[in-house]
This record gives sequence, structure tokens and C-alpha cells, in this order.
Amino acid sequence: MAQTALVLGASGGFGGQALQALQAAGWTVQRYRRGTDMAAAARGAALIVNGLNPPGYHDWDRLIPEITTQVLAAGRASGATLMVPGNVYPYGMEPGPWGPDTAHRPVSRKGRIRAEMEARYRAAADHGQRTILLRGGDFLLPGAPQMLMNRVILAQVAKGRITTLGDPLALHAYAYLPDMARAAVALAALGTVPPAYADIPFAGHSFTISDLAARVSRLSGRPMRIKRFPTWLFTLTSPVWELARELREMLYLASFPHSLDPAPLRRWLPDWQDTPLDEVLLRHLQAPGLQGRVMSIQTGK
Repeated sequence: MAQTALVLGASGGFGGQALQALQAAGWTVQRYRRGTDMAAAARGAALIVNGLNPPGYHDWDRLIPEITTQVLAAGRASGATLMVPGNVYPYGMEPGPWGPDTAHRPVSRKGRIRAEMEARYRAAADHGQRTILLRGGDFLLPGAPQMLMNRVILAQVAKGRITTLGDPLALHAYAYLPDMARAAVALAALGTVPPAYADIPFAGHSFTISDLAARVSRLSGRPMRIKRFPTWLFTLTSPVWELARELREMLYLASFPHSLDPAPLRRWLPDWQDTPLDEVLLRHLQAPGLQGRVMSIQTGK
């Protein structure tokens, strides 16, 4: 009999990809409807995927703790394992590569909020709540306009421009969401083998903006130049634009070199294979939404 998973935030990036990966693996999947009783919706579920995240960083101080309280209550009521996508914010500017033994020393307000959130999941494990926190860098998802890669970095690729928000030579961690969701499902299938609280980095792909420009140039057959985003706009508009204020706080990650340790994931999934980076980039370039669909001429797609 197929196990049942409840997906929270199934219309979002991680939640939507997790739903597809679970269905492909034979799970019975239920979507959580916002505003309903989460604990009641979780009855009979073996897995709860927490894909809920306030869009545009809206009201994180209030909403992230509220979501965490609801998810933990649903886990207690159902006995389900929790699958939580983590990010790199709690690490601040600690030496890397980052992994489960890296200290949480956030240098941003959002980093503090996420570190406090993770501490609650970790504490719940002492009372029997199983949680897998799968931690990735910036999300990559072709055709998704909300992703930074599509919204900013590749927004002018059809004009031969790659946009950087910081040092183009700084290594940066990225998580291709279809791969991350596939890893989440494989980890969930391990059942009680991982520890009650499993903090597992999803290393994904790490590359610089300069490397990205070179790869896109090779894949498209067109020269690419790197353009620096006028980040002073975030400062100017912060008093009246919430998203600008929140993005400004995280700009340090665009210049601070960082990557995630691939060893813990391979401990649990020794045969794990990421989608090759060139293939990931081709999917981005061929997706609807990029100006002029730069790859349509080069590939005929």
C-alpha cells in the first residue's frame, strides 16, 4: 500500500517539485489547503513536506514561527516525519564548506529567524518528532519568475548580459529544485535509518557569476558580458518597498564565497547523481520567460 504524504505549499517552488517527485515515486499525495486545520489534514500521513514560505520575505518575524508551530503540531498529531527545506542563512560568514557541524552564527535578521526555527525542530526530535532538514543554496527552477536566477541574473541574457549582485568571482551555492526534491523523496524512503533530526546539506551546484557567463556563452554560441546590478536601488527604495529592504540584508551572500558539503548526502544516498550543470542551464535558457528566449535560435527548440 502506498504511503501518504501531505504537501504544504504545493503551488510553490520546493513544495511543487516535492509533490511531483513523490508522485513519481509512487506516494499518495495530498495538498494542504491554507487556512484549514493542518493537524486534521495530516491524519494518516507518513510524511509532511513543509513547503510553506511567506512570499517576498513578507513578515518573517511573525509568520515563520507561526508556520513552525503549526507544522510541529501536525507532526505530533499524525506521527509523520517532517521534511523541511533549509537555507544557508544561519551560517552567516562562517568558514566553509558548510555542513551539519558548521556553527550557526547568522549575520542577518532572516538568518536569526531561520536559526531559531531550526532549533525548534531540533528540540522536537528529543521528544520523538522525526525531521529531515534538507539544506540548499539559492533555488534554481527553469521558467519560475520568482527565482533570483530568472528574475535578475539571467533576465537580460537575450541581450548578451549576465547580471551580478556582488563579486562575480565569489563562489555561490545553488540547488536545482527538481534534484533537491528527488533527494528529499529518497531520504524519506530511508524511514527511521537517519537520526531523529537529520540536518543534511544538499550541495547541488556551486559556481561563480563569471563561470556562469562563460558557460552560457558556450552553450548559446553568443558572447556574454557581466553587468553589475545597481544595488543602491535597494537602499533608496527600502523605506517603501519591503522586498528591496529584505534583499538588501542578504546581499552579503553575493560576495561571500560559500558552498555546501556534499559528503553527508552521499553518506545516506551513496549513488546520488546531480543533473549536470550544463543541462540545468540549458533548461533555464530554453524556458519561456527569458527575454527573446536566447536558445531558440541556437537549438531550434
